[in-house]
Amino acid sequence: MDETVVRAVERAITTMRDSLSDKVTIDDLARSAMFSKFHFSRVFRKVTGVSPGRFLSAMRLEEAKRLLLTTRLTVADISHQVGYNSVGTFSSRFRSSVGVSPITYRHTRGATTEIPAVGRAGASPRPMVRGNVTGPDDGNSGMVFIGLFPSAMLQGSPVRCTVLDRPGPYTLHDVPAGTWHVLAHSVPPGTEETLSTRPYLGTHGPITIHTGITARLADLRLRPMRAFDPPVLTALLDVRSAALARLRTAQMPEAV
Repeated sequence: MDETVVRAVERAITTMRDSLSDKVTIDDLARSAMFSKFHFSRVFRKVTGVSPGRFLSAMRLEEAKRLLLTTRLTVADISHQVGYNSVGTFSSRFRSSVGVSPITYRHTRGATTEIPAVGRAGASPRPMVRGNVTGPDDGNSGMVFIGLFPSAMLQGSPVRCTVLDRPGPYTLHDVPAGTWHVLAHSVPPGTEETLSTRPYLGTHGPITIHTGITARLADLRLRPMRAFDPPVLTALLDVRSAALARLRTAQMPEAV
C-alpha cells in the first residue's frame, strides 16, 4: 500500500479524532489529507474499506462507548460531546451499531449475554463459510470472535457469528445469499475485560454467496489493529467474557 496515501488517510483520521464534537465536512478532511475531495474519498475507502463519513460516525460512537464506561456524563451530554444534536438520533444510532442502548451499555459495563445473528435459518440447508484463523506473529491472541458482516466494519449485528477459544478452524453455518465480509477480532489472553487493550483483527472479503454454493473458504490472519482500521462498535466484550465464564466452569473440578 502506498505509504504517502496511508499517511494522508491517517492525517484525515487525526482531524476526525480532534473534531468529534464539531461539524466536519469532506472538504475539511480532504484539506487535512492534502488531496482533492474526489481523490480523497476514493483513496480513503481504498485504505480503510469504508467511506470517510462512516468512519467518522464510527469514531464518534466509539468515543461514546468510552465515555459511557469511564465518566458520569448523562447520555444527553455524551451525545452532544460526540457531535449529535438529537439525543434520540444518537441513541438509535448507538443501538443499531453497538447492539444495545447507551443506558444498557453503561449499566452492564459493556457486557451483554449474546450477539444475535440477523435472520433465521432457512427451510433448506444453505451454504457455509469456513476457514482457518491464524494467530498474530507474536502468538499472543486469546479467544477469537468471527462474524459475517455486510461491510468491512464490525458494526451492528452479524449475519452469522461464532467464538473460538483460540485461533484455529471455524465454520459459519446456514449463510444467506449476498455479499459479505468475514471479520475476526481478538485480544491478548487475560485482557478480555479491559478497554485499553490494542486488539487484533482479521479480515476476508468481500465474498459472494449464491444458490448452488455448498461452502466458501475464507482464511483469516490476525494482526494488530492499525490507525486506519475502522473502529470496532459491535459489543464483543460480552461474548468473550461469557465464553471465558463457560471455560472456567468447564475446568472446575466436579464436586465429590
